[in-house]
Amino acid sequence: MIAETSLRYIVFLALIAAVGGFLFGYDTAVISGTIGQVSTQYALDALAQGWYVGCALLGSILGVSIAGRLADTVGRKNVMILSALLFAVSSLGCALAGSFFSLITYRIIGGAGIGMVSIASPMYISEVAPSGIRGSLVSLYQLAITIGFLAAYLVNYQLLNWVASGVFRTSGPWSLFFYEEVWRGMLGMELLPSLFFLAILMLIPESPRWLVIRKRLPEAARVFGKLYPDGRIATQKISEVQEQAAKISETNLGLLKNPKILRPVLYGMGIAVLGQFMGVNAVLYYGPGIFEQSGLSDGDALFYQVMVGLVNVVTTILALLIIDRVGRKKLVYFGVSGMIISLFLISFYFQFGDSLGWSSLVLLVLFLVYIFSTAISISAVIFVLLSEMYPNKIRGLAMSMAGFSLWVGTFLVGQLTPWFLEKLGPSGTFLFFALMCFPYLYIIWRKIPETAGRSLEDIESYWLGDKN
Repeated sequence: MIAETSLRYIVFLALIAAVGGFLFGYDTAVISGTIGQVSTQYALDALAQGWYVGCALLGSILGVSIAGRLADTVGRKNVMILSALLFAVSSLGCALAGSFFSLITYRIIGGAGIGMVSIASPMYISEVAPSGIRGSLVSLYQLAITIGFLAAYLVNYQLLNWVASGVFRTSGPWSLFFYEEVWRGMLGMELLPSLFFLAILMLIPESPRWLVIRKRLPEAARVFGKLYPDGRIATQKISEVQEQAAKISETNLGLLKNPKILRPVLYGMGIAVLGQFMGVNAVLYYGPGIFEQSGLSDGDALFYQVMVGLVNVVTTILALLIIDRVGRKKLVYFGVSGMIISLFLISFYFQFGDSLGWSSLVLLVLFLVYIFSTAISISAVIFVLLSEMYPNKIRGLAMSMAGFSLWVGTFLVGQLTPWFLEKLGPSGTFLFFALMCFPYLYIIWRKIPETAGRSLEDIESYWLGDKN
């Protein structure tokens, strides 16, 4: 089937949609380099610091709660366009914020963009991708997130170097953004990729499956015709989507009363929220602070965070290459096992490392093993599974519900991690993260089918009981 597609065009569409992941990653990770500066400037206590980190996550919850319904109503492409606009407004507003209140407001707006793009981009890619490489193409979105993480770490690192060297000390208005209050420059640099994303979205069509569901068949035929040059295959695809849609007569909300539909929705919500309590976002948000607690200086801690981001990118590339051949579930089994071992060892390091004479290099190695294990498993798999495991007719709403759970979990982790680190210490915090891996493994093992190599319509038939 892959040979019968216009592969270059499909990859082109996937790459454009994946740029939303870059903005997701940058907006999420850039905060790690600004926490100390903003906390000092506005005299934030632990709870206020958690609010500064978590406010964008609150925005994500708001964004994701409406993104699915919007995507089902106005289309996947239009939701991505809206998210690009929100990112642009947020980055500019944060750079120019005149108070802590306005900074929080613009961070929430950017968070709404994250929530929307986390639904629309992977959904769009899954609906244009052929089944044989759908996992790899949707994983481009996760790869873009990790590149966004790394870009944020590198921008933060470089701007701090500029501050140390005084490059912009006497450069007029630029001095505020790149010397006096460099956190403004860190947050404001997101404006450039936001505008780029907005421009290139004009080059792609709407999702053909959404067009079929909305009964816009001539447009759907044109898009499917570009994806599958053989007109017979394009016609067959339209028929398959129509046949599956005809089996479900309820409205979106009515579908949730159907146990066959509700099951995958609940499973998706379960793995989405549990994945956030396995530690990855705590490392991404609070990594420099955690490294500093091991005795590193600010500069070394940020450099270690750059190393974490680099391993995240390289491992995601590996996951992208093998996810369709190895399968989603085997990657989870392998990676989460590595997460459990590394998290237990990180907890052990903070409890006994000093007395054993372990250097901070040991901690870096353990963190890199953890990030490798995370990137090759739950981070690579989650958006692939959520974008493909729901029926076409309810995909937007179901992904919103799963995404809502994901962002609620992320918000709680962002709010609670400073408290965990203060009350439980790093050792107890990472022990908690290790224990949370076990229920995640159980759901993947017992409740989620392997979806690699299956068409979206086949997966839908599985949940409806039509296919084994």
